[in-house]
Amino acid sequence: MRIEILNTGSELLLGTTMNTHGQWFGQELFKLGLRVQRQTTVPDGDAIREALAECIGRSDVVLVTGGLGPTSDDITREATAAVLGVELIEDEAAMRSLEAFFAARGYEMVPDNRKQAQVLVGADVLPNPHGTAPGIYVPPRLNGVANCAVFLLPGPPRELYPMFEAEVASRLRGLSGGETADGVLELKLAGIGESAIHQKVDRLLTAIPGLEVGYCSRMSEVDVRLIGHADAISKGREIVLAAFGECCFSEDGSSLEEVVVKRMSERGLKLAIAESCTGGLIANRVTNVPGSSAVLTHGFVTYANEAKRDLLGVSWEDLESIGAVSEPVARQMADGALRVSAADIAVSVTGIAGPGGGSDEKPVGTVFIGLAIKGQETRVRRERYIRDRVSFKQTVSQTALEMIFRAAES
Repeated sequence: MRIEILNTGSELLLGTTMNTHGQWFGQELFKLGLRVQRQTTVPDGDAIREALAECIGRSDVVLVTGGLGPTSDDITREATAAVLGVELIEDEAAMRSLEAFFAARGYEMVPDNRKQAQVLVGADVLPNPHGTAPGIYVPPRLNGVANCAVFLLPGPPRELYPMFEAEVASRLRGLSGGETADGVLELKLAGIGESAIHQKVDRLLTAIPGLEVGYCSRMSEVDVRLIGHADAISKGREIVLAAFGECCFSEDGSSLEEVVVKRMSERGLKLAIAESCTGGLIANRVTNVPGSSAVLTHGFVTYANEAKRDLLGVSWEDLESIGAVSEPVARQMADGALRVSAADIAVSVTGIAGPGGGSDEKPVGTVFIGLAIKGQETRVRRERYIRDRVSFKQTVSQTALEMIFRAAES
């Protein structure tokens, strides 16, 4: 079934409001065995009518978001009625719902709100207990233009998501005629590039009948997406893990920090983090995970040399003679964090995020990452990431978390 999303609103194109609907719809529809074929975003005004006419002509279902409010730029209802050649009328039940919404909050309903009770003749009104704009479902039988169902839905997620669950999902199941849902498996790999993965396994994966393969490259991470029936996914998984099993940290969509917290918690391990160039980003990512309090004991942001000396015991002589961005300092930072915290694993990062501050010996993007494990010799890894400042910090944090993950697994 061909499903298209039409998002309306100039704010989405101006960048003042983030459009998250595509991601959310994709995930929810896949649960129903359905896929989004196309997503379009248009500004308020006549563009809605033009885009809607195109969508209806090529799709089986169109999900329209936004433009159901009381203001002059909210014309989704009017545009739909014009495209389909259907009259708009005021729905009595919708009007009562509007009046009750305002009365319950002690507000006066202004005349402009009455337009929100208008619906296409013969269409279903979709209740909206979370806002003033009811949704509208136009079944294919009312569409004199094409055999396409149209859902007009509010734009705000707090109204859209509950309405989809309560009113839209069941109607989509009926329209789809019980299509069989494919399965999906997302393998997350760290420490390897997209091209290397593609070169080694893509030919083998694409040879599996009924398997759809996709790759998504992120900072220091690649997601391999396998879609199809269970047997096809199983064969694809075996191929990927045979080639890159040591790089795979997740098969259920969990982030690297989530896996780190889970593994360390299961093993009763404690973690300490000493950060310079990342400014606390690693600890922030770890503490975003529920249950991290059972794992993380200390997070040191030792940006200044004095902090490295006073909090972690780094040699002032080394700081002055060879500099903070060096193998000995990264090693001492990790050792100091392990000693002070009495944790099982400690990681340290010190580097040059840029855009200035580099040298021929230590160019911008240079970073040293130390890993101290109780009872083992501390290791230091030198890398260079030529990126903007924010991306550099994110990449360093990813590499540090990967090292923690491997240490917790061993």
